[in-house]
Amino acid sequence: MEKTIFESVYEKIFPFWNEISDNDREFICKNSISLSYKKGTNVHDSSECSGVFFIRSGCLRVYMMSEDGKDITLYRLYAGDMCMLSASCVLKTITFDVFIDAEEDSECYVVNGPAYAAISERCPNVKIFSLELAVSKFSDVMWVMQQILFMSLDKRLAIFLCDESARIKSDIILLTHEQIAKYIGSAREVVSRMLKYFANEGIIEVSRKGIKILDKNRLRMLTF
Repeated sequence: MEKTIFESVYEKIFPFWNEISDNDREFICKNSISLSYKKGTNVHDSSECSGVFFIRSGCLRVYMMSEDGKDITLYRLYAGDMCMLSASCVLKTITFDVFIDAEEDSECYVVNGPAYAAISERCPNVKIFSLELAVSKFSDVMWVMQQILFMSLDKRLAIFLCDESARIKSDIILLTHEQIAKYIGSAREVVSRMLKYFANEGIIEVSRKGIKILDKNRLRMLTF
């Protein structure tokens, strides 16, 4: 039964699927589970090897946290994405801690971490895929670090608003100032002041319903 539930999905998302044995495919399926997370739920913390996540619906936020409780969003995962950084027992060379929260009500398939690690150790193609998946996300991580270290807040905020508008295909962004601050690695008060400045310049309109982009061309100019 377990193989029937998961195999049709795994044969599409795992390029190694047809290169491993029937027993290994069966083993992965038997060590998989379908989970639902409510918005705001912590999905993974640094003390666990939670496993490999495949997001079926919703959104997960991957972030790092400092000792004083400040966090920096590394990237967000949406339907069709996979997360390997939640499986620390698979990628033992990655030593920094990450946390994952459900930003929306989300549904995921999760492959047990130690089970996936066992397959990875005896199947080189599985290990290569795992490393490539993790490395592919480091470009996103480096982009975040580059923004925080070298870009002014107005540019970072403008980039975020443009990207978010393009992602949701709407000029109305339904995010709180607190959420935006977490996404761009700033403080809510600072983001609120910058949004007020954008609003005074006629670039956006801020209300309780969210942020409406009024002048997309001027907003894009701020990203350069």
